[in-house]
Amino acid sequence: MVMGIRQFEKLFRLAASLDIDKSDIKRLDDFINEKLHDLLLMAQRAARMNGRDVITEADVPLTKGLQENIHAFRQMDEELSVKDILAHQAKLPPLDLAIGADVEEMLPDLAGGMTVSLAKVFKVLDPDLKNPQSEHWQRIEELYGILL
Repeated sequence: MVMGIRQFEKLFRLAASLDIDKSDIKRLDDFINEKLHDLLLMAQRAARMNGRDVITEADVPLTKGLQENIHAFRQMDEELSVKDILAHQAKLPPLDLAIGADVEEMLPDLAGGMTVSLAKVFKVLDPDLKNPQSEHWQRIEELYGILL
């Protein structure tokens, strides 16, 4: 897993007062892993365009919103494991370029920031939501697919 069950639960609770259950955990883990991979694919494209064979921090496409959610994640004082994140990324199709050490160090913040943003988006779509259901997940996945 990208992060432990208690970490997912804590981040969702702190970010948007949402409760997630065990059925949400795998879906959430897969979602974060896939979206992180999408960011790295776009970073790989930027690195190539800049003539590099290693993805650097400057290549990672960070929007203002993602940066704000990374900051919010850091304030929650949660630690994520680079090793666990890389292990999950290894299960997806490999990148053509190497990930630089600076990008590896960013991975926990990226995963945490995406988790915080995801929790907040659930609340925007349904302000009264307490526990996401399948239909909420489907809408969120579609929305993020369009935006990322």
